[in-house]
Order: sequence, then C-alpha cells, then structure tokens
Amino acid sequence: MSQESPLSEPVIYHGKKFIVLSDWDGTITTQDSNDFVTDTFGMGRSDRVLLNQRIRKGEDNFRDGFRKMIVSVNENGKEEGKVTHTFEFCKNAVAENIKVDDTFKGFYEFCEMNDIPVVIVSSGMEPIIRAVLNKYLASLDGIQIISNEVKTYDDGSWDIQYRHPESGFGHDKSKAIAPYRNMDPAPIVFFFGDGVSDLSAARGATCLFVKFKPNGENELMEYCIINKIKHRLFQSFEEAQDVIKLIIFAKTEEERQNIIAREWPEVA
Repeated sequence: MSQESPLSEPVIYHGKKFIVLSDWDGTITTQDSNDFVTDTFGMGRSDRVLLNQRIRKGEDNFRDGFRKMIVSVNENGKEEGKVTHTFEFCKNAVAENIKVDDTFKGFYEFCEMNDIPVVIVSSGMEPIIRAVLNKYLASLDGIQIISNEVKTYDDGSWDIQYRHPESGFGHDKSKAIAPYRNMDPAPIVFFFGDGVSDLSAARGATCLFVKFKPNGENELMEYCIINKIKHRLFQSFEEAQDVIKLIIFAKTEEERQNIIAREWPEVA
C-alpha cells in the first residue's frame, strides 16, 4: 500500500487452497451504485458511459474519471451555492435503490462451508457498501471489505479517499491479488468483476469470472477480448458456484488444471 494512503492494510489469509475476491458494484449488486448516483444526481448516464469508454480505452484513468463523476454529483445539486447531494443523501438513496444479487448469499455460505475466504474488493466507498449490506445481507456483516473511504466537508460536499492515490486506478485491485499469487504454494484465486474498476485485476487472477450485463455495459468483457485475457462469463453466483465445485472437488491436481483449461480457454 502506498505511504500516501492512511487506509488500513487488508487481512491476508494464509494456508488456504482457494480464495474468492469479488468486486462489489454491478457484480455482487444488480446495479452499480456509483453509476446510479452519477446517472441520477450527477452528469447523467450518457456522459458517464462516454467517460467509462475513455477509461477502458486508456484515454483517461479510473481515479480521475471517478472523481469527475463525484464532482458532478456535488455541483449538480447545489441550491444557492449549498450542496444538497450530500454523502448521507447519496448513501441513503443507494440503500433504497440498489439490490444484491439474490444468489450471492448462498454462494458465500457455500464458500464458508468449504473454507474458502470471500473478500470484497471495491473501488467504491466502504460506508456505501455497508449501507447496502446491512439492508440485504446483515448476516455477512463481518465480511472483509478492501475499498476506498470518503471525506466529507462542512459545506456538505464530499470526495473519495483513495486507497492507492498514486495509482491511476485509485484502488489498484491487483494489489489485493498479489499477496496470494506470491505465496508458495499459491492458492487458486477466483476473481469476480464486471467493469472498468476491475481492469487492474484482470491479469492477476487464476480464474477470472466476468459478469455479463444485459444492458450492454460490459467494459471488463470487452477489455478481456481486446487484450486476449482468459475469462469466463457468468450471470449469477449460482452458475459460478457450479464451476467452482468442479475445481475444488477435483480428485487430482491434473484433473483440476484440465477443468480450468477447459472453462477458461485461450481468447481467439
């Protein structure tokens, strides 16, 4: 972690054969909360989609792009110079409107039963994630979240406090994967993601699950295709669980590697 960031170091799980790291917004949730806030209270969907496309193409970076979205939320709600789209206002709106994939809880319980740690790795802000968790998945309150934080100001404005402010990703998710890939023996790392905030993690996972979005906003899938990164599409955690079962219950290491090769083929 950068010395510029005051955020605490994440817990590292040792001695595990498998680990699940998952994006939150649009992966565990059915809609991206940051997109929702930006589309509803900030620059709007059209400008936000164009900005995401620039990030995927490398014409802008996520750190600066996301900050532009937050600035638009602050500015768009001003009345007589006063910010009305405060952080509390936005957090409450997210808690009321964003839902969790109804297959995630069962997936989490399956992982817990099989000694597979599950860690949320998010480029969002922990208080917003906790607000949704507390509403829909209160029993998962102890789940580890590696994310950014928020800074609020007396005038009602707010800003993101990045975990890795020196990185163009703001939160470089590959740094959450690296400790596991560097272990000997290294566990199999399952990473779940969907969008531009997951680009830094795409190459680091042993098995990359990419959530397919019917609304067409499939930035991570498009990035993987363009850059020939092995990935497997999924639409529910129940579907992903069926694949993971094959891997963790394989009778031999050769069988396990054959399953991974079959389910994550080379990108043509």
